[in-house]
Amino acid sequence: MRVLIQRVSEASVTISSAVASGGGGEIHGKIHNGLLILLGIETEDASEDIDWLVRKICSLRIFNDVDGKMNHSIADVHGSFLVISQFTLHASTKKGNRPSYIKAARPEIAIPFYEEFIRTLRKESNLKVEIGVFGADMKVQLINDGPVTIWIDSKNRE
Repeated sequence: MRVLIQRVSEASVTISSAVASGGGGEIHGKIHNGLLILLGIETEDASEDIDWLVRKICSLRIFNDVDGKMNHSIADVHGSFLVISQFTLHASTKKGNRPSYIKAARPEIAIPFYEEFIRTLRKESNLKVEIGVFGADMKVQLINDGPVTIWIDSKNRE
């Protein structure tokens, strides 16, 4: 399981409506002061990956204190989460120019893990968790605060 975390001053996800109806869409989730989490699930992931990632994300001290140093967790600043499914985090660009997504879990595997990740994050953090729609055409807008962007892979626990 991979996540790309961005500390944001605001972020939102809009679910695109059908192209035939003129595009546009409606805001499905919106946060201020928190973390945008792009979540990629692979076929070999397990519940242990979710538990480890959620604990790690909730404990990260990546929010500034009064001295401008990253000493606070998301709970310390009463932040929020926006979680977006992102299978392209498992892109392999080893061969050719077209990325391969062979390691990305198919929807029948990925959707239950995506939902479990969200439930676990809500339970462990007790903070607001907004979400996208798995498999939908989404437009994500954000203001990256810092910028602070962190990549975490549960299979490579550095």
